[in-house]
Amino acid sequence: MKKKINLKDIIAKMNQNINEVTIKTFHFNFIQVNTMVIFDQTLNAVIVDPGNSNPNEDQQLIDFIQKENLNVTHILNTHPHIDHVLGNAFCKKMFPNALLAAHKMGESIYEQSTAYGASFGFTQTEFPKPDLYLSENDTITFGNQSWKILEAFGHADGSICFYDQHNQFVIVGDVLFEGGIGRSDLPTGNYQMLIDNIRTKLLTLPDDTIVIPGHADTTTIKIEKESNPYL
Repeated sequence: MKKKINLKDIIAKMNQNINEVTIKTFHFNFIQVNTMVIFDQTLNAVIVDPGNSNPNEDQQLIDFIQKENLNVTHILNTHPHIDHVLGNAFCKKMFPNALLAAHKMGESIYEQSTAYGASFGFTQTEFPKPDLYLSENDTITFGNQSWKILEAFGHADGSICFYDQHNQFVIVGDVLFEGGIGRSDLPTGNYQMLIDNIRTKLLTLPDDTIVIPGHADTTTIKIEKESNPYL
């Protein structure tokens, strides 16, 4: 049965307060990436997966950040697929002091972004090199927040998750979805690796942990353990 869409719920979830942080979600480019601006009471912020792909989307992102008077400290990529990195160059230009951070294992895909983008009709040709490489058990800190890095390859080399233990959520990119998992038939994908990493890195988190994927709606670890048909 197809899930009924509730527009009021969708709009409300685009600006969520989860304990001590605010998460503003934009659905950018035609693939509808969840681009997030996340900040706390210090007004320090991170941009996760900048999928903004045209001047209108660029303006939406800037307008929100300026309205909230935010200081962007990091631009974070969960993985190197084109729909999640389209706005890297724009964000670096607008926030030159922010660190662009990703996993080094995603470089082979990221370096082909111009060609991948062109195949989807995107016109971006600038994809700046990361300022910071992240790997398992590293931490990202901004404001009063501290996130742990979890490596979760299988959808693509370089796939990482950002785990906020204090606020009880994990940002998973395209690794895990509500009732689904990421594709493993794209370059560097590996189905068994994906399943193993979901089981050992994500399903071992507390049941009430909120799962924030790279597309579509949020879920929880408990729900996915109990009802995800792939797991």
